[in-house]
Amino acid sequence: MSHTPPRSYDKFPTVTVPGNHRAWSGKEVWNELAHPGSIPLVVDTYPGVDLDELVTQLAQALPERRILNVEELAALPISRIDELIAANLTDDRVFGVISHHTLADFYDAGRLADLGRQASASDVPVVLVGWGAALVPLQDRTLVLADMARWELQQRQRAGAPNWRCDNAGEDNLRKYKRSFFVEWRLADRHKRQLFSAVDYVLDTNRGIAEAKLITGSAFHQGMAAAAAAPFRVVPFFDPGVWGGQWMKQVIGLDSDADNYAWCFDCVPEENSILLDVGGEIVELPSVDVVFTQPAALLGPQTYARFGAEFPIRFDFLDTMEGGNLSLQVHPLTDYIQDRFGMHYTQDESYYMLDAGPDAVVYLGLKSGTDPQQMLKALKQASDGGAQFPAEDYVNAFPAKKHDHFSIPAGTVHCSGANSMVLEISATPYIFTFKMWDWGRVGLDGRPRPIHVDHASRNIQWDRDTEWAREQLLDQVQELGSGPGWTEERTGLHELEFIEVRRHWFADVVEHHTNGTVNVLNLVEGPEAVVESPSGSFAPFVVSYAETFIIPASVGAYTIRPHGAGVGQKLGTVKAYVRGTETALPVKVPAQ
Repeated sequence: MSHTPPRSYDKFPTVTVPGNHRAWSGKEVWNELAHPGSIPLVVDTYPGVDLDELVTQLAQALPERRILNVEELAALPISRIDELIAANLTDDRVFGVISHHTLADFYDAGRLADLGRQASASDVPVVLVGWGAALVPLQDRTLVLADMARWELQQRQRAGAPNWRCDNAGEDNLRKYKRSFFVEWRLADRHKRQLFSAVDYVLDTNRGIAEAKLITGSAFHQGMAAAAAAPFRVVPFFDPGVWGGQWMKQVIGLDSDADNYAWCFDCVPEENSILLDVGGEIVELPSVDVVFTQPAALLGPQTYARFGAEFPIRFDFLDTMEGGNLSLQVHPLTDYIQDRFGMHYTQDESYYMLDAGPDAVVYLGLKSGTDPQQMLKALKQASDGGAQFPAEDYVNAFPAKKHDHFSIPAGTVHCSGANSMVLEISATPYIFTFKMWDWGRVGLDGRPRPIHVDHASRNIQWDRDTEWAREQLLDQVQELGSGPGWTEERTGLHELEFIEVRRHWFADVVEHHTNGTVNVLNLVEGPEAVVESPSGSFAPFVVSYAETFIIPASVGAYTIRPHGAGVGQKLGTVKAYVRGTETALPVKVPAQ
């Protein structure tokens, strides 16, 4: 296993919140919220926050207040909600349809109005709590958003937590995730985006209610603005898998006793956290809050115009070193994902080989002469428990070496083979993978992993054969320019994909510019580099080998050079951005 030793891969990167702010923790949280007076305290939660624990804590800390659980008192029965969202959930174990409901659809408007009257007329101070508490109509209120990252919610669901107001603790985790992804998170994000401008406090509940931390709305907005004005990293998370490998354990420094790590998601703002350093106290919040509150400054005007407040670029790791092949798969075409699932763009992707063993291969495209009906018949027989699918008879297996870059536009059959360390550079909607063959394995839960041959058959582009793959997807490196101590190359992606990737080799300073669109980078070679502002608009930002970092559109000009142990070495970065979104339009720099 060859690799560049890192200075120290930072698993807990932080963003410093400027200004004179503080964070409250422990009993201080509730003391701060115990303001005298009759103004109702509204604690609106993200679904998945432990509401019972929160109510208990509020009752203990604020005994003089009347606690009203808005969910219990005004939410529709779960049976009625199930009827409303049945078409979104579908019968499929994995895939649903994106919901366009609002949270108000899950509530009885008359009961919400009654709660508003009760709170206003109460002779004792009132606390309204629950997902949707802010829907209660009030003349005045102190508003608290109890927030949580999606990755933390997934961990809780795996440990037995149910979906919102559901009795499904023991249900298949894929089905729980489906309900969250297609329905609950969509409503929750729409709802909290409406609260940001009015929020008085934000409560970090990622570590549980007992360890919750509280910051003011001002500190929250200052932190979001700080992230959108300088390079930053989200908090990476790591997950095992049936094909997982050993590279990340050794190179990044993960738990050596773990069986394996398959994935690292180090740039998926929709699910990652961001750590805010608030006066020396670390507060964890969803990194998607940066996207929601600072979309133009973060994404740039054209990327924001094209995708809305959504981060379209994903970087993650796929570790099969001393592991196994990924599932043989294909991603849906744009028309199909829009028509069947309600997503407005699809998962085009690529494999950048961060490392590779001598026998590493990437399965990519169909062998010339493949008969579609024969291949589909063999896949269906294998998925029904028949003979193993002979993948090598139908799919190309191209040798792969370190720093190769394979483009994979949607509709192309592919998977990474064993003994590879892949930096996956792709579009964000990452659950839309149609597995066709999983090499006869079961998941870590002991159940067969879902296979979707029917979906796959409607998306496979059968003309993407050996010759097409060699010509269109392999060896696409073009040198674009060079200077003293640096070379810039284009490595992809394919013209059918919207992401542009540039690689820089450098032993000295390299000048970069966002040109008004968000950049996502990874240090793919060398132990350490530093990102700097020519104008001094942000503090020097040090990155280590294999770390992914985001350069907001508002940054403009920046440089990268070797630093620390990297001085005197040849380093490499890959940079991704949305093709065609570079602009001369001014990018609004967020106020801090």
